[in-house]
Amino acid sequence: MKIEVWSDFVCPFCYIGKRHLEEALKSLPDVSQVTIDYKSFELDPHSPKDSDGDIHASLAKKFGVSYEQAKAMNDRMTEQAKEAGLTYHFDTMIPTNTFDAHRLMHYAESFGKKAEMTERLLKAYFTDSKHIGDHETLSILAEEVGLNKEDVQAMLTGTDYADVVRQDEQEAQQLNVQGVPFFVINRKYAISGAQPIEVFSNALKKVHQEEQPLMVLNETTDEAICADGSCQIPTKSK
Repeated sequence: MKIEVWSDFVCPFCYIGKRHLEEALKSLPDVSQVTIDYKSFELDPHSPKDSDGDIHASLAKKFGVSYEQAKAMNDRMTEQAKEAGLTYHFDTMIPTNTFDAHRLMHYAESFGKKAEMTERLLKAYFTDSKHIGDHETLSILAEEVGLNKEDVQAMLTGTDYADVVRQDEQEAQQLNVQGVPFFVINRKYAISGAQPIEVFSNALKKVHQEEQPLMVLNETTDEAICADGSCQIPTKSK
């Protein structure tokens, strides 16, 4: 089973949705058969790397609401995150552009560290109040998951993996992804948003059942005759 996840590192629902998916995966009999591929999606590609205001001010401007209303919205989001076992610190979050963070995620994939890098970047932004648009910060975070800090710094100064980020985003457009998180299972089923764990569990179980081999029963013993991943019609004895 392959699960593709489009998300952004400053999307509060994305971290919650990731946790819900991880909890739902526990309902499968064999999680080792599941692969998760994290994809890039920028909520605001034009957002500046550095911002003078805090996250409440950014949200207020984006949705045309007052600062107090924006803060109340973030307070409610904090409670939702807590239910998923996450800690959000909106008061100290640092608004930024996530393009380089996405490049770093894909760079980490070449070292088998894509999942670890994705988790670290989300936690860095929502819980640790790190500036994930800053190259020095990104290099330190990369080092924490086992990557070479100097190599990461060199990569970030160039344009490596920019085309991979854009490819993910173009693919999202082709799939008509309107927002994130967006989960695609085996390119057959899609789940939009941070749905309840039960929604993920039901979808995963359905796909798992569809992936099981056809069971052919022996007409005399009613026993399935299966071997090497396939079932064969039993030969009748004369």
